[in-house]
Amino acid sequence: MSPPRGAQSQEILVDVKGLKMYFPVTEGILISRTVAEIKAVDGISFFIKRGETLGLVGESGCGKTTIGRGILQLEKATEGEILYDGSDLTKLSQKEMSPIREKIQVIFQDPFSSLNPRMKIGDIIGEPIKVHKIISDPVERDKRVQELLSLCGLNPMFADRYP
Repeated sequence: MSPPRGAQSQEILVDVKGLKMYFPVTEGILISRTVAEIKAVDGISFFIKRGETLGLVGESGCGKTTIGRGILQLEKATEGEILYDGSDLTKLSQKEMSPIREKIQVIFQDPFSSLNPRMKIGDIIGEPIKVHKIISDPVERDKRVQELLSLCGLNPMFADRYP
């Protein structure tokens, strides 16, 4: 779906146009050749305006996770455009994607694969803050993690628990 006529371009934050993500099926050990393609995503288009949240719903295997991975450029698109604030993410290097990944959040459907059972909840929440150098001081980072838990209606003491 393309933006409605008259929609202000500055209102649209994410604009996915004709996204296709195909994966090759190969055979052969010494000489590998592509014999088919799996069409994980085949021509999807949507847009998200500033301040909106998008939830993708569908049966298992329909491409929801692949779309999220494509937007984050963890998987390369076969075809299409993924515009974020006017920049085509499909044309950016991994280094150029790093600051953009700080601003985009994809929450995958399976919480058990999203949360490392060997890490405490506070470490899981604090990891992106540390990786993206948002708060470098560990004490301040821990305070922010506790604040975020409170904002979600959770007891800040949960930071020391395992998922």
